[in-house]
Amino acid sequence: MTAPLTPPHQPSPHDHHRPEPLPEPPGSGGAPGTAAELRQSAVVVAASVVAGAVLGLLWLWLAPRIQLFSDGKAVFLKDSEGEAAIGSDGTFVLLALGFGALAALLVFLVHRHGGIALVLGLAAGGVLGSLLGWGVGVWLGPERNVVAHAKAVGPDVTFDAPLQLDMWAAAMLAWPIAAMVVHLALTALFGPRDPEPEDGPWPPEPKTTTP
Repeated sequence: MTAPLTPPHQPSPHDHHRPEPLPEPPGSGGAPGTAAELRQSAVVVAASVVAGAVLGLLWLWLAPRIQLFSDGKAVFLKDSEGEAAIGSDGTFVLLALGFGALAALLVFLVHRHGGIALVLGLAAGGVLGSLLGWGVGVWLGPERNVVAHAKAVGPDVTFDAPLQLDMWAAAMLAWPIAAMVVHLALTALFGPRDPEPEDGPWPPEPKTTTP
């Protein structure tokens, strides 16, 4: 004898399979396409460049100044043992690290899906923003021609040396490195997860046996 089987035209009472969802049309949600990611990356680069000008202004305002004076023949450091030069580099690096972390946080909050294009946009924008910040600080800072400045102010008069970066490479890489590290960390911790595969029907369907 054969065990009774469920008629083929009737579903099994234990069948808990859900109908497969239809694929979402492009642009209806989820991760964007390549063109959209490139546009988002371009916006990130442009915003970073604008923020670079703010970085330069903050560096000009917060960086310690190196004091110089002239005796009419040569220019000398007022404090030969001062640490203002190191402080200028450190101020720029700290500001760049903060700008990079903030940029990564804002990009993650707006585009939680992540993507390599956004990471590259953060890196490129960080480098360009740092270059612009350095240029703004130097351009708006004290006179870069030290000899002419010394002649203009006269002998035995203290004046500020121009802003400069001794650790130039580290200063230019601080922003993009901080942006990429923070963005990757946020994406790994709080980014969207891939859906887990669904389990089979429960309880399992009874097996049929034949003598």
